[in-house]
Amino acid sequence: MMFDFVMNTTRAEDWTEVYEVVQWIQLVMGLLSVLGSSSIIICLMMQRLSRKPELQPLFLLSVADLLLAACWLTGVVLYSQHCSSLSTYCYNMHIVEQILFMASFFYTLNYVWDLYIGFREKFYSCLSGHSVQISNRVRTPAKIISVLSCLVPVLLMTPVFIQGNISQCQTNFSQPYRCLLMHTGSLFLTSDHVTRPCSVLHIYHVIVFLTTFMFTFVGITVLVVKSRRIYRRVVTSSGYLGNEQRASFRLMDRRMLLYPLVFVLCWGPAVSLALLRVVKPSEAQGRASVVLYISQALTSASQGFLNCLVYGWTRVHLSSLRAGGTAASSRDVDTQTPLLRSQKKRSYQTLRSLS
Repeated sequence: MMFDFVMNTTRAEDWTEVYEVVQWIQLVMGLLSVLGSSSIIICLMMQRLSRKPELQPLFLLSVADLLLAACWLTGVVLYSQHCSSLSTYCYNMHIVEQILFMASFFYTLNYVWDLYIGFREKFYSCLSGHSVQISNRVRTPAKIISVLSCLVPVLLMTPVFIQGNISQCQTNFSQPYRCLLMHTGSLFLTSDHVTRPCSVLHIYHVIVFLTTFMFTFVGITVLVVKSRRIYRRVVTSSGYLGNEQRASFRLMDRRMLLYPLVFVLCWGPAVSLALLRVVKPSEAQGRASVVLYISQALTSASQGFLNCLVYGWTRVHLSSLRAGGTAASSRDVDTQTPLLRSQKKRSYQTLRSLS
C-alpha cells in the first residue's frame, strides 16, 4: 500500500498528497517531542537537578530538542498560510532548524561522553574500593563544551544566513511546502531554478549537515565501543562486584547504547536523503526520495519524545535498584557477623554512588 502511494505521487506532477501526509506526521511527532522534552526539563527543574554536573548535559539536550520540535510545528503552521513574505520566513526558519539540530548533535555527543566518563569512573572506583567523589559544581571544561555546542552551529550557518538573504535565495522557497521538513528542497530543487550563489550555499548547507552528523556519529561510536570494553570487564570480573553492582552496571551499559540508537534512528533517513542529493541528484524526484522524506517526518521530529522514553525507563530501573538494595540490606542485617555486615554496608554505599 505504501509502495502504491509512492508510485502514484512520484508519477504525478502534483505532490499535494505527499505534502499533506508529511504535514500531519510532522504535526503529531512534533507535538510528542514537545511533550517529551518539556517533561524532562520540568522534571529536572522541579527537583532542582538541571544544574547538577551529571544531568546538565541531558537538560541542554532536552532544550535543543524542545526548540527543534517547536520549529517543526512552526513549519506546519506556515504550510497552511498564504502571504507574500512566506518565502523569507521559510528560508530563515530552515537556517534556524539547521542550527538547532546541529546543536542537538553536539549535545547528544556531550551527553554520551558524560555517560561514558561516569561509567568509567564508577568502574575504577569499584576496583579501588573507594566511592566516586561527585561535585555539585559544573566544571569549566564542561561549561566551555556546552557553549561551543551552541556557538559552533551558529558560526557555521552565519554565511548561509547573510549571503542567502543578500542573494535573495529565499525566492526559491516561494512554495508553501518549503516550510515543512529541512530537506524538502532536495526533492524539488533543480539547477534551472537556482542562481549560482544560492546553489553553492545549498551545497554548503548539506555538506555542513553531513559533516556534523559524521563527527557526532564517529564520536558516539568510539565512546560506545570503549564503554562495551569496560562492561566486558564487569561481566568477566569475580570477587569484587556484587549482584546489585552488576545490575547497576548493566543498566548503565544499556543507557550507553539506547541514546546513540535513538540518535541514529532519528537522523538516519535525513542523512540518507542528504547523501542522495549530493551523490545522485538525478534521483532527487524518485520514489526513494519520497520514502526517505516521509520517513524523515516520522523520525527526525521524534527525538525529544524517544529521549524522554529512554530517560523515563532508566529512572524507573534506577529507582527499583535503589529500593532493592535497601530492602536486601534490611533483611540481611540481623543474620550477619560484624565483619560481613561492615562489608555489606560498604558494598551498598558503592551501589548508591553508582546509581
